[in-house]
Amino acid sequence: MPSLVPPLRGGMGPAAEGLRLLRAVVLGTVTALLDVVFLLLTLPFAGRPAVRGAARRLVALEARRLRLDPAALELDTDRPDGRELRYLAARVPVGVLGGLVFTLLVYGAEMAVALSWSWGRGLPFDGMTPSLPLLAYAFLGGVVLLFLDLSGLVGVHTLERRLAVRMLGPDPTDALRRRITELAESRAGVLEAVDSERRRIERDLHDGLQQRLVALSMLVGRARRGRSELLAQAHEEAQQALAELREVAWRVYPSGLDSLGLANALAGVAERSGVPVKVVCELSARPPMAVQTASYFVVSEAVTNAAKHARATAITVEVRERDTMVIVRIQDDGVGGASAAGGGLSGLARRVAALDGRLRVDSPPGGPTTITAELPCG
Repeated sequence: MPSLVPPLRGGMGPAAEGLRLLRAVVLGTVTALLDVVFLLLTLPFAGRPAVRGAARRLVALEARRLRLDPAALELDTDRPDGRELRYLAARVPVGVLGGLVFTLLVYGAEMAVALSWSWGRGLPFDGMTPSLPLLAYAFLGGVVLLFLDLSGLVGVHTLERRLAVRMLGPDPTDALRRRITELAESRAGVLEAVDSERRRIERDLHDGLQQRLVALSMLVGRARRGRSELLAQAHEEAQQALAELREVAWRVYPSGLDSLGLANALAGVAERSGVPVKVVCELSARPPMAVQTASYFVVSEAVTNAAKHARATAITVEVRERDTMVIVRIQDDGVGGASAAGGGLSGLARRVAALDGRLRVDSPPGGPTTITAELPCG
């Protein structure tokens, strides 16, 4: 289920974040006054679709101002329950409160500047001449009032966000039902993916390795009857059978993943690929084993598809961290046209969905193809 609140931008300092919050509160005051005008003009026509559509657009602007995800708030759904108009009416007092807090902050700043200007020049301010007790009183009082004012701004902004999530977010019961449905679908998808993988392994063993071992047995039998020149061919067949057996074993589960980690396992995928593969794995710590396993199979399947079907000549694999997510990105320079509904990619999507992750496939005709898997670690 998508998050209602996106993460903060990386690298934003406290000062920049404070200015962004101050701007959001001031804009909230302005939009609250506009909301009052809108509500008064449209109140007699509140049930009309055009009014609901306009209210929904205003609410979407508020969501962007508060850095809430409009999609998670389901603002693209035309619901005739009037929740948008109710939200606009409910947020007016909060917006006005934000304006009052901001006004007090401006007034306090003006008073501090005037006081500093007068006492800095040795002049009295409001009949008071500067002295050590007065300076200490003014400084401590100003610090306390500034702290209270800034806390008020943060409180108003937090209250606005909670009000929006409470009034515009999905109903908790409906969200729980959707979550249960998603989990049931994920479970069914995992079972289907496991069965599909078992069938593929069975085909690999039956059509590949088994046939090669039968041929090897026949060669050894003929060599025993005096055809010693067939021993070299039998040896070659045995080497190829071992290589195929090793490949099948890696498809079942990469043994190096437990001992060597994800980066080395992906390096093994690159070495076995018939197409040059560049691997960049930048992780500060080892993710959970389930995430490592899913990442490995996403890369392995994507590289195999690019080599077999996309006629790619170069593949790039990137594994990076983003907040609490592991982002796996595979890009090739092939002909494109890959479909997320294809057998291999749909199985990967189900494997990723089982971890509450998401798989995206961008493959326009002519390429390039980019497959991105987002896997939560928290």
